[in-house]
Amino acid sequence: MTRPAATPTVQVDDDRFRVTEWRFPPGAETGWHTHAMPYVVVPQTTGTLTVETETANPFAMECTAGVSYSREAGAHHNIVNDRDEQFTFVEVEAKAAPVA
Repeated sequence: MTRPAATPTVQVDDDRFRVTEWRFPPGAETGWHTHAMPYVVVPQTTGTLTVETETANPFAMECTAGVSYSREAGAHHNIVNDRDEQFTFVEVEAKAAPVA
């Protein structure tokens, strides 16, 4: 079964950060990816997303609008919106700080 793709919109991409808004229509997924940078996710929607990993069974992740969480670089996963409604979050990736 092919899922629709979530829609990323890059809002900021400078020397220090990349900020991307992700919109997931019902059934949409990010596709498998590996994070090259540490990141923070700020959910804009309250609800559950499904996290698929290569090392564990898929699991539900509860998200609350406005309640952020962070992860280290290297996370390899696929995020799926199994809900009947759109889900949105903002992802902030931290690039290496410029040397002063």
